[in-house]
Amino acid sequence: MNGAKIINKNEGAKIDYEIIGNKIIFNDELMLNLAKYERDDPMHIDICMDEFGCLCMGLANKYVAQIDISAREYQYVEDGVDEEGHTKFNKVAVPFDIKKVDITLWGVEE
Repeated sequence: MNGAKIINKNEGAKIDYEIIGNKIIFNDELMLNLAKYERDDPMHIDICMDEFGCLCMGLANKYVAQIDISAREYQYVEDGVDEEGHTKFNKVAVPFDIKKVDITLWGVEE
């Protein structure tokens, strides 16, 4: 598997979506660059449909999807030697990995 983990929460038709690189596009209407939402703590994003059938982030009339992004990971990289001869390290963020994203899809009424 070379993409996000997809979880079907309940029965029924699900919203159309497409994952391209780090981006997810719902119904050709709402696009999110998931890498931009990665934080030092886990991130949870609700995608809902309002009373007019428009998609939005946050809570509205009914759930369409939920996105859970794992906390950003770091590695320590050697960065020379200090004046006392000790090895110095820099904390560097590991590049975003779409495989660490869970997308939960809810059934939508047509």
